[in-house]
Amino acid sequence: MRNTLEKQTLETSRLILRPWRETDVAPFAEMNADRKVMQYFPAPLSYEESASLVERCQKHFDEYGFGLWAVELKETTEFAGFIGLAVPQFTAYFTPCVEIGWRLAAPYWNQGYATEGAQAALDFGFDQCNLKEVLSFTVPANVASRRVMEKIGMSYIDNFDHPAIPGDDPLCRHVLYRITKQERDALQAV
Repeated sequence: MRNTLEKQTLETSRLILRPWRETDVAPFAEMNADRKVMQYFPAPLSYEESASLVERCQKHFDEYGFGLWAVELKETTEFAGFIGLAVPQFTAYFTPCVEIGWRLAAPYWNQGYATEGAQAALDFGFDQCNLKEVLSFTVPANVASRRVMEKIGMSYIDNFDHPAIPGDDPLCRHVLYRITKQERDALQAV
C-alpha cells in the first residue's frame, strides 16, 4: 500500500497533522508519562519507549503511506499528541485491518481536536489511500474516545479481548467500532 503520499501533511481549521520531528520526542514522552493520559493503557511509557514509538510511527509511513501523524495547533504550533491510521501488529479475528486512533495531551482534551483530526485522517484513508473500511477500539470505560468514534460516523460492532493484554487485566476487554467508505460517503451526502 506504499505510495507517493508518504508523510503527507493534513490541515484542518485548527490543526496540522504532520510528520514527526526530533523536537516532538520530549513533549510526546511527557504526555506518555502522564497517568491520566495513559489510564486506559497497561502503563505509562518511559522516555525511551516514547522515542521508540516515534521511530515506529515514522517507519509505518514509509511502509504504508499513512500512519500516526504528530498533531500541532495551527495557532500556537504547540505539539498536542498524535492522530492517524495504523495497521495493528497483533492478530485478532478482524485483522489485518487499518485502525484510526488518537492520543492527545490532557490540556487539549474536550475541545474537539480529536474529532477534527480523526475526521481528516479518516477522509485521507478513504479518499487518498482507497481504504474500504477503518476500525477503532478501546476499553469500554473510555467514553471520551468512544464519543469521538461515534462523532466521525463509526458504529459499535463487537467486544473482544485484546491479545496483547493478559486476560485477567481489567484493560483486556475492548469494544470494536467500524466505518466503511460507503457509510462515510453516505454521511457526507446528507
